[in-house]
Amino acid sequence: MSDDSLSAQGRAEFHRQFESQAQAHAERLLAQRAVMGSAWLSWVAGQLYEITPAPLAAMVRRELQRLNR
Repeated sequence: MSDDSLSAQGRAEFHRQFESQAQAHAERLLAQRAVMGSAWLSWVAGQLYEITPAPLAAMVRRELQRLNR
């Protein structure tokens, strides 16, 4: 197996493992939008910056985009 396929498998496993956590986190962040008004965007950017590991932050960001459609 090549390193690329192992990497893809690792990403897929990470996604499966953390998908529900990312969805729940995005829902919590989005719920604050009505409360915070115009300050929300800056606040949520800071919240995303603090999420580790970075791939989880990316998953939360993508989920926020999906929920915001």
